[in-house]
Amino acid sequence: MSRFLFVVPPLAGHVYPASAVAAELVGRGHEVAWAGQPAVLAGLVASDSPVFPCAGAPAIDDRPRDLRGVAALKFLWDDFFVPLAYAMAPGVTTAVMEFGPDLLVVDQQTVAGALVAERLGVPYVTSSTTSAELSGSLIGIPKVDQWLTGLLDGLRLRLGDPSARYDPRFSPRLTLVFSTGELAGPTVQERGPVCFVGPALGARADVADFPWGWVDRDDGRALALVSLGTANTAVGARFLTQCVDAVRARSRTLRAVVVDPAGLLGPSRDDDILIRPSVPQLALLSRTDAVVCHAGHNTVTEALWHGVPLVVAPIRDDQPVVAAQVTDAGAGVRVRFGRADARAVGAALDAVLGRPRFAAAARRISHSFRAAGGAPTAAAHLEELAIEEQENPWHGLQI
Repeated sequence: MSRFLFVVPPLAGHVYPASAVAAELVGRGHEVAWAGQPAVLAGLVASDSPVFPCAGAPAIDDRPRDLRGVAALKFLWDDFFVPLAYAMAPGVTTAVMEFGPDLLVVDQQTVAGALVAERLGVPYVTSSTTSAELSGSLIGIPKVDQWLTGLLDGLRLRLGDPSARYDPRFSPRLTLVFSTGELAGPTVQERGPVCFVGPALGARADVADFPWGWVDRDDGRALALVSLGTANTAVGARFLTQCVDAVRARSRTLRAVVVDPAGLLGPSRDDDILIRPSVPQLALLSRTDAVVCHAGHNTVTEALWHGVPLVVAPIRDDQPVVAAQVTDAGAGVRVRFGRADARAVGAALDAVLGRPRFAAAARRISHSFRAAGGAPTAAAHLEELAIEEQENPWHGLQI
């Protein structure tokens, strides 16, 4: 039996894959604990797993709505990831000292976990919930790359081992990536050992009173799912409205479930449109013919797991990179989030639903995901590393 400490940010999309791997480890007889914000973890991880509380940073939804590109990336690090690292470090330190893990499993954006691990001399594995960091998307912007390196160096001086030389976002032991090369495409080398394990899909909480009868009726029409995830609710009213209009214009052949957590559109349930604040996404995707989304990595990989083609409208952060992966793989069509109207969204839906090559590409990626192994494969790698570390204790690996 080994002990694993999972360190995660207050972002549901980052917790879901880690939770699936943790459940697999528990099923194999290991002990698992969490370092994070209890209010966020409640309902996302097993209720009997110990949670070591960590302070948080300002909510990510508080950022200015018009930020895009490099400005959005800088805000994300300056105003969220860096403050989050400083806030979480004491709680992570307490968790390591009290739980005594054999191995930490650290989300790639929760830098405090990596730096506390190296300072305390405990091995860690990186959990990469998006393959965007592996794409080298900053190589063409050297000043941004230098700026980010400087931020990480500053964090290391305060929280980690100043003599370390590797990028703390990539463990020198192993980085688990919840994707495959069929979607991620070429990746930058020299990031340390990397293993693509495909999506890790675990159990999800039920959504009360979900109208499955509306979804499952057989009226010969295709079904689309429209979702902008949980971190983009404040900026989505215009785009969601255009999506609804696009579906209504095709009501003879198409209907849609629209996810609207903030209630921007108001409730609706008629023959063509079902609007809900939350949906049982994994179960719904098995009944869906197309997905319209913001190119969030979780939504994209879950759709492609089910062989469902996509219309992607990236907003910011890693989403443009993930959207490019979808289109490069031939599994979807990209539209502009800020400018796409009902006509553009409708044309994109017509393409992914009417041209067999998009569905074929989605199925090809689905096959690669399932072959990669998901949570069981990730858990097996963690088991193996934990045994190695017990036999050959970590003494501070410098790269």
